[in-house]
Amino acid sequence: MKLKNLIAPLIVGLAGGILGAFLFTHINQDNNSHNEHELVSDYFDNKSHDTQFKTVSYPSYSENMSMDFTYAAEKGLPTVVHVKTTYNQPNYTLYDFIFGTTPRNSTPIMSSGSGVIISSDGYIVTNNHVIENVEVIEIVLSNREAYPAKLVGRDATTDLALLKIEATNLPYIDYGNSDDIKIGEWVLAIGNPFNLTSTATAGIVSAKSRNINIMSDNMAIESFIQTDAAVNPGNSGGALVNTKGELIGINTAIASRTGSFVGYSFAVPVNIVRKVVADLVEFGEVQRAYLGMDLIDIDANVVKKFNIDNTEGVYVARVWQNSAGHKAGIKENDVILGINNHRINSSAELLGHTSQFRPGDEIELTIKRGKDIKKYKVIMQNKHGDTGLVKSKSIDKLGARFEPISDYEKNRLKIKNGLQVTDVVAGKFAANGIKKNFIIVKVNNNFVSKVEDLENAIQKSDGGLFIEGIYPNGSSAYYAFKL
Repeated sequence: MKLKNLIAPLIVGLAGGILGAFLFTHINQDNNSHNEHELVSDYFDNKSHDTQFKTVSYPSYSENMSMDFTYAAEKGLPTVVHVKTTYNQPNYTLYDFIFGTTPRNSTPIMSSGSGVIISSDGYIVTNNHVIENVEVIEIVLSNREAYPAKLVGRDATTDLALLKIEATNLPYIDYGNSDDIKIGEWVLAIGNPFNLTSTATAGIVSAKSRNINIMSDNMAIESFIQTDAAVNPGNSGGALVNTKGELIGINTAIASRTGSFVGYSFAVPVNIVRKVVADLVEFGEVQRAYLGMDLIDIDANVVKKFNIDNTEGVYVARVWQNSAGHKAGIKENDVILGINNHRINSSAELLGHTSQFRPGDEIELTIKRGKDIKKYKVIMQNKHGDTGLVKSKSIDKLGARFEPISDYEKNRLKIKNGLQVTDVVAGKFAANGIKKNFIIVKVNNNFVSKVEDLENAIQKSDGGLFIEGIYPNGSSAYYAFKL
């Protein structure tokens, strides 16, 4: 009786096992629905899937699909440098806070990033945030030679800076054309992440003209090249290189919640870099050109709200009086479809193109008005509303550059006069917390409108300054310090 009770379950179990093995074999042969990610996951979860994982087929090799980056790396690596910086962090005491004095002691803080040699005589491009407010800059080449560097100029609106070292016959990288890059194109990111010098990582161009709202400057230009090449702290200012070994961007930011690379990085397009460098070499500051219009990216909601045909182009929400756009005949409710025969589909893309021009340059905009499409010639203007080149003035004693406030800012902030801080380097302003774009309204209770007013106030002072003013966001600020 007991033997019969054992045999029956044994027979049933054996039959079930044979049937299960049969079904498993045929399902594995016929199932082609897994994607590669599922296969990888299955492989690590269950070693029995070894065979299936290893037999995944890939497209056959062709020269056009080559993933050999050795040429690009050999061209790019010698041109990327290590940028080492030092600045002194003031050690404030209670006495300093109460009496507004400058601390006597400070702690040296060291940091680093990357840079790219763009000429044989020592011009180097990096990010503005790599060298902002630093006092000492040292450049270490790929062959470990070190040089002191001086700051030629910087531009917070594009997060770019230009350095110069006294050297000759340096390896340098050729400019590519960032307008020609395509989504899916292979690229290399070269830099010094975590102080790991001369590191190259590969990825593809994931998107173009990306605006990620990462820069605090209210006039910032964000039209980044997005890639999935691994970029980490220390890569800032390094090179984004195409497979020809040409510079197509300066690596600037990552999208991360951890502070380290988690999938996407962003680079300033080289066509913007080229123009910023030319301006800094020739003028010491960037000559920014403006259309004088408020723009809105078009989506389904904008189409419905403004009764537009489709989502193509950029919607013109406002045209400023006497601006470049106004003088060209562009009107509110127009849609910008292109600039100089380049199709435009976002405000970031349009800003990326206009940032390559100077005041006085002529561009051509393709405008859709109702059902009609027409081309308009536009003469670009500076922020003061004319076509002249803008030149600020430096006061070395204060460690800052200044220029009169624009009429637009006067009207927007409802003030009658002001002198704007266009740049701050190591000096009195930086030590006392005065930041770029601050607008000085009064110095020692006297109104100021031009640099000469500030210089006169310094000469007449008894060794101290009391400065009143406003930031572009509307917040008032007051500073007092000794010279």
